[in-house]
Formats: sequence, C-alpha cells, structure tokens
Amino acid sequence: MKSDGMNYAPKGKTVPVVKPGEFVFSAVALDHGHIYGMCNGLVEAGATLKYVYDPDPVKVEAFLKAFPQATAAKSKEEVLNDQETRLIASAAVTNLRCPLGIEVMEAGKDYFTDKAPLTTLEQLKSAREAVLRTGKKYMVYYSERLHVESTVYAEQLIMEGAIGKVIQVIGLGPHRLNAKSRPDWFFKKEQYGGILCDIGSHQIEQFLFYANASNAEVTYSRVANYAHSEYPELEDFGEANLVASNGCSCYFRVDWFTPDGLPAWGDGRLMILGTKGYIEIRKYIDICTQDDRGDVVLLVNQDGEQRFDAAGKVGFPFFGRLISDCIHRTELAMTQEHAFLAAELCVKAQMNADKAGKID
Repeated sequence: MKSDGMNYAPKGKTVPVVKPGEFVFSAVALDHGHIYGMCNGLVEAGATLKYVYDPDPVKVEAFLKAFPQATAAKSKEEVLNDQETRLIASAAVTNLRCPLGIEVMEAGKDYFTDKAPLTTLEQLKSAREAVLRTGKKYMVYYSERLHVESTVYAEQLIMEGAIGKVIQVIGLGPHRLNAKSRPDWFFKKEQYGGILCDIGSHQIEQFLFYANASNAEVTYSRVANYAHSEYPELEDFGEANLVASNGCSCYFRVDWFTPDGLPAWGDGRLMILGTKGYIEIRKYIDICTQDDRGDVVLLVNQDGEQRFDAAGKVGFPFFGRLISDCIHRTELAMTQEHAFLAAELCVKAQMNADKAGKID
C-alpha cells in the first residue's frame, strides 16, 4: 500500500538475469514488511524462492499468500542447512539483524538484510570480521534508493554528466507513523536503534552514493520526541549534517509527521546540487498536481528545465546485479564497504546526537 511505508513493496518489470532454479534464495525472519519488497525484487530478477521461516505462523501464512511458490520450513536450521539456498533475505527486528547475518554467513550463504543492518559499533565490528572470515556478502536493502525508479533515473543523469560534479545532497525523509499497526519492538530504542539509525540509514546511504564518497564524517546530529510522549523511547524527529572526504556535504531530515491527508506514506524528496545544475527527486508523490504521481525527476542545467516521469521506465537493476554478484563474487550492485560505511555513519550519528526538548 502506498499509504503504508512499513508494508510498501514496489513491483517492477520482470527482468530475469538467471534461469529458473539457477539462483535459489530463502526468507527468514519476517518482522518488517520490507521483506516483501526484498523478495519481489529478487523474484523479478529471476531468483527462485524456496523456503520461508518465522516462528510466528501468522506471518508465514501471510507471506505464503504473497509467494505461494515458497515452502514453510520447520525451523531456521532447516533453511541454514539447505544446500540449494545460496542467499537468505531477512527483515528481523533491527538489533537482531547482525547476529542472524553472522549465522547465515557462517552457514555458507550470502545475507540480504533490511535496513538498518545493525544498531551498534560492536555489531559492525562483528559483521566485518564475519565477512572476512567467511567470504560471504552482507548486503543491505536501502530501499529508498534501490527500489525507487526516480532515484535510479537520477543516477543515470548524474553519470551522464547532466549536473556536473555533485557538491551537496539534501534529503527529506518523512514517514507516516501508523502507530497502532506497529509492533512493540518499534517503540523500544534498544531494538529499533533510534530514528537516525533506522530511517536515517536511507539518507546517509544515498548521500554516500550520489556523492561518490569513500568516507565521510557526521558533523552534527539531533533527535527529538516532540509529539509522542505516550511512546517515551520513540524519536519522531531527526536531522544531521555530514561532510564527505571528497568535500561534498549533506543535510537530511527524517520524521514521523506525515499528515493523514497525504495519500502517500511520506513525501520523500532528494535535492542534488552539482557544479552545472541540480536535480530534485519527488519519490512517492508530487503534491498538489492532478494525479499526485511519484517518481518525478526535475532537472535544471545549461539546457534549461526538464521534467521526467520515471515510473515504469527504468526498473530496479540492483536485484539482478545482486544475483550476479552472488554468483560471480563481484560487487556491481553495491560494495561491501559502502554498505558498512553507511551503517557505521548511521550509528555514529545516533550515538552523538543532541537531544532536543519540547517546542514551546
């Protein structure tokens, strides 16, 4: 549903990069609805979904309605020990994603987890060590770039030199809370990691990507709970500034204040400034227009103003690249260092964030 970000699972073109049965994956831990988008993307790229496991039979039943080709496994170990399964996709509770990922890699399989991929620097250290020890992948579903056609199209424009060298990225990531539909762990900071670790991960990852940055530092961050005192561990607002090692800068804001009157779950936007122009991306909705469609890319450069509708045009190449990477041990979809750097900066932004008080 476009109005519900937790269960938003984009569907795109079916562009198989492998034959049926050539690349088998399974799903374990269905705590977040993003698992549906992750599996959609892999299946559309030709992967074969074999098993699903979660200790909650209700979650498994719902998953099997969406993916009837899967078989319910009797245990997590059945999936980990399955010789055909090459990759395990997972959307566990956030602070449990890293321990599960290490189990998966030590079982000889690549790991594909929902964001945020971990919640502490200690977990990051363990994940890095496990990758080196096992030679397996610890890939992350940074969906707000990877599973949005407008962001894919913006990547193409930037690679073509449409705005010159990127010098600043501004990200806006509002989300709808839908508190009554959220699980208990969503409101426990130790489990979800905090707002900058959680939905801030999208913003930091896309900044690193568009800035072509191999490193960056968080120069300022702030979090607050302005309007949800009934959930004392929830942070409903967060913001941060970052500077990349190549000089590119970033500001982003994330929040849980999407009003009920907006048809989409969030008016996600991205502004990318270059030396020869700029791009604005309206990801999920273009407010106050006749059809409110998303996936709009606005480009301004020396050639003038241009507006592109990316919906249904470019697809989601990440998933096919990920499958190829797992088969050929390449890094076309995303480098391991990029995935971990984004996670590291999210945790640091969260750890060092100022705590804002109430608005008078």
